Amino acid sequence: MAPALDEIDQRIVRELTTDGRLSVRVLAERVNISRANAYSRLARLVETGVLTRFTARVDPAKVGLSTSAYVTLNVRQNSWRHLTEHLRRIPEVEHMALVGGEFDVMLLVRATDNEHLRHVVLDRLQDIPGVLGTHTTLIFEDIDNH
Repeated sequence: MAPALDEIDQRIVRELTTDGRLSVRVLAERVNISRANAYSRLARLVETGVLTRFTARVDPAKVGLSTSAYVTLNVRQNSWRHLTEHLRRIPEVEHMALVGGEFDVMLLVRATDNEHLRHVVLDRLQDIPGVLGTHTTLIFEDIDNH
């Protein structure tokens, strides 16, 4: 069950989603609470799993990953746990999700170029035990919502 978030908690989450590097002092100023209150709220949001980590967003193309694709997988039933172990070891897989519908798993894959992407899909993903088939959709442009 998700913890109840009041308006201040929601504002803290929005501010940190926009800039995860905010100091507690600046965060407290932006949401109009004391620093002590901001520290205790942040600790509670982390403790309850609302905030799971603080990360940097990177422009994939600027770090040499100019080819991106969504790769969907059809897999053998009951292979999800085993499959995730394999997928976590593939650095090009940026995100994975178990989904319902036509496919079983959806991946966001980042590669240096089409040849690299081809290697990831045909040699790495399709070789995982339990993967029955893949479908690759190239991303022409990433649009960041935040």
